[in-house]
Amino acid sequence: MSRIKLVRFAENAGRPEIVEPGKDTYQQLVGRWNEAFFPTAQPITLEMGCGKGEYTVGLAARYPGRNFLGLDIKGERIWRGSTRAREQQLTNVGFLRTQALTLLEHFAPGELSEIWITFPDPRPRLGDAKRRLTAPRFLDLYQQVLRPGGLVHLKTDSEALFDYSLETVLARPGATVLAHTKDLYATPELLPHAEDIQTHYERRYRNEGIPIKYLQFQLSPGPGPQ
Repeated sequence: MSRIKLVRFAENAGRPEIVEPGKDTYQQLVGRWNEAFFPTAQPITLEMGCGKGEYTVGLAARYPGRNFLGLDIKGERIWRGSTRAREQQLTNVGFLRTQALTLLEHFAPGELSEIWITFPDPRPRLGDAKRRLTAPRFLDLYQQVLRPGGLVHLKTDSEALFDYSLETVLARPGATVLAHTKDLYATPELLPHAEDIQTHYERRYRNEGIPIKYLQFQLSPGPGPQ
């Protein structure tokens, strides 16, 4: 391991906005994120596979009335996201270093309001389908940690992953597709912040002329009239 990585991992260990194995907060915030982690209780949005945190931090800066968490397994990526948040002095954003399949170890039923999946690995091989972040086993997890009517968003450059995800959601009992397009920037009304918040990969794909696909859906209906 390089010296730079060692230094960054040591910094991660001292940053309270990063929750990771070995810290007292790891697996201890289930149902308590708004009470014990964020300074203000607000709806929580989670980004799966947040990478270097561009999208998580961008959302947190744009929407101060919400709390945001970026999930990734790579410590150096988490360091970069945390550093971005610190540079902008944001207090409504944090990072969770863990595997995607461990959501139930970190969140209580209905604790999240939204989930973002931004440019995940499309896992093109048929045998890898279960590892796609929109595979049924992941949708099962999302449905448990999202509040009723909570939103899931997917952005991808992969037409195959987009088609797979759309078909999977449409086939799921109780799920509702709210918006979908194979060219987000030709239909900007679907996502008001599309031009303002983009990942590194998103900018690269756009520069290469690859259309960005977008899917928004619910896994369970929202609450009825009170």
